[in-house]
Amino acid sequence: QVQLVESGGGLVQPGGSLRLSCTASGSIFNIRKMGWYRQAPGKQRELVATPSSDGITNYADSVKGRFTISRDNAKNTVYLQMNSLKPEDTAVYYCNANLMELGAIKYREYWGQGTQVIVSS
Repeated sequence: QVQLVESGGGLVQPGGSLRLSCTASGSIFNIRKMGWYRQAPGKQRELVATPSSDGITNYADSVKGRFTISRDNAKNTVYLQMNSLKPEDTAVYYCNANLMELGAIKYREYWGQGTQVIVSS
């Protein structure tokens, strides 16, 4: 079985920073890509940052210049550095991975359980 576990969420004041982490564990053959999504109360889940097939990272317009995604392949971990946080960044942040399990024949999407980020004074 595969698990994605996020950490690093919490309460932060406007203008502050947080760093989210997500580690994939279990019977993993290969991880094609890992990214971040978020869901604010009463809204649909939306993309925050994820690499595209051509290697370019896609960021939501609302986070460009403030958020940075990075990945440590050796640790099966993806990070989201969030700077200059705004109240509208308040949401549950979810890690997403496109990966193939050992013994599988195709790639599948996996989701973490989410980590809450609250930006408030």
